[in-house]
Amino acid sequence: MRLSYHKETDSLYIHLVERPGVEAEEVAKGLIIDFDADGLPVGIDIEHARNVIDLTKLDTESLPLKGKAA
Repeated sequence: MRLSYHKETDSLYIHLVERPGVEAEEVAKGLIIDFDADGLPVGIDIEHARNVIDLTKLDTESLPLKGKAA
């Protein structure tokens, strides 16, 4: 998963997986979900992000992250 913030448009894109989206659906005003060819979600676009979420911090909980070798 990867997060991309676009200052010019004040949008936050959450890349769920690295597959291309072929269809998009606005599920709420300014909240768009991209789907792949199989109908699975690949990303979430949040328009006017600063008005919707707190962009000053990012908390995670219980993610199964793998460490990088030193």
